[in-house]
Amino acid sequence: MRRSIPLALVSGLAGLLVLTGPAGPASAAGPSSASVALTASAPCKPGSGPKLRGEDFTGGAALPDDLRCADLTNAKLDEVDFTQKDLSGALLHNASMKEADFTQAKLEYADLTGADLSKADLGQMHAKHAVLRDAVLTDAQGGQAEFPHADLTGAIMARAELTQADLTDATLVDADLNEATLGQVEGRNADFTRAKMREVKLGQAKLQFAVFKGANLTEAEFTQAELRGADLHGATVQGASFVQADEVNLTGALGEPKDVPDDAVGSTSDLPGTGTGTDTGTDTGTDVGGGVLPGTTGGRGGLGLVLVLLSGLGLSVTLILWGLSYRRRVERAARFAAARRTAEEDVIRLGEEIDALDFDYKVNHMTTGSVDQDWRRALDAYEAAKQALNTAQDVPQLGGVASAVYHGRDALGRVRSRMG
Repeated sequence: MRRSIPLALVSGLAGLLVLTGPAGPASAAGPSSASVALTASAPCKPGSGPKLRGEDFTGGAALPDDLRCADLTNAKLDEVDFTQKDLSGALLHNASMKEADFTQAKLEYADLTGADLSKADLGQMHAKHAVLRDAVLTDAQGGQAEFPHADLTGAIMARAELTQADLTDATLVDADLNEATLGQVEGRNADFTRAKMREVKLGQAKLQFAVFKGANLTEAEFTQAELRGADLHGATVQGASFVQADEVNLTGALGEPKDVPDDAVGSTSDLPGTGTGTDTGTDTGTDVGGGVLPGTTGGRGGLGLVLVLLSGLGLSVTLILWGLSYRRRVERAARFAAARRTAEEDVIRLGEEIDALDFDYKVNHMTTGSVDQDWRRALDAYEAAKQALNTAQDVPQLGGVASAVYHGRDALGRVRSRMG
């Protein structure tokens, strides 16, 4: 699944102006594109659509064509086909939707608190900023489903299949993900605090800066997962596998993991032990009493000894100079890598700020059919920042990233002030 910070796209009349940012560069933290589509209709107020509270649609009763912001609280929708339906802003509190088909459906900003989606098909479903607190998604199939910024607090997702799903910035505090499959999931900044994740599969998952505080990760699989900045304090990692995982930090973790990479860090007793003994003995050419050993000579070998010492000294100087040069190269590379990570974080945060403002922007501006110039400047600055990040080869060249991010945030500030 592409690394992205998806912005809400709402369907509308053809012929209106569409601004779409190009795909972002592939990088460790995945800066992505931001886009905005202008359509004839603005997002509606949640629950302001069709009033279908408590309705039963399991017997073949027809649903309205327009379900945007519909009130479907406590509705019975088991096995209903919502393929490609737009339920943006819908209220689905405690609705029963077992085995329903939500393939490519839009539930952005929808509220599914307490809803039952057991065994539902959520493939490629768009649920940005959706609320699924205490929702039941047991055995749900959600390959490539999108849940960026979604609230899944306390959700029951045992055995759910969410391969390549997008959980960027999602909240999964106290969620039940036991035996779930989250291979290649986009989980940057996701919060799994106290989540139940026994035997969860997170192979090749992108979990930079994810939070696992107090989570139960017993026998979890992190094969080739990206864990830069991930917080495992208080997490139980007994039997968890970290085969080829990147930038593992087990500080504060509990239990004994396995297959931990050699470059993993952390001071817990569960990290693999390493030998500390070294052989420091040297052969000085003399016996313990200070006498000359058999086979050595005094005066006749003096010149040869001097030549050997001078040769050794020259070699030592050469090695020292090479070592200093190598160390400088390593330090420069480390400084650039650290500066690039910081710049990368700034670019991603700018994209997330644009994403967070997108819904309010549509509400305030889409009905006019015009494009706010500062909004355009923010999008252009975001694209410029990504391009500068992708081409930078040293620390000074990263200055272009900082400049573009500054101008982008400045433009967003003006947009916010007008909408406030």
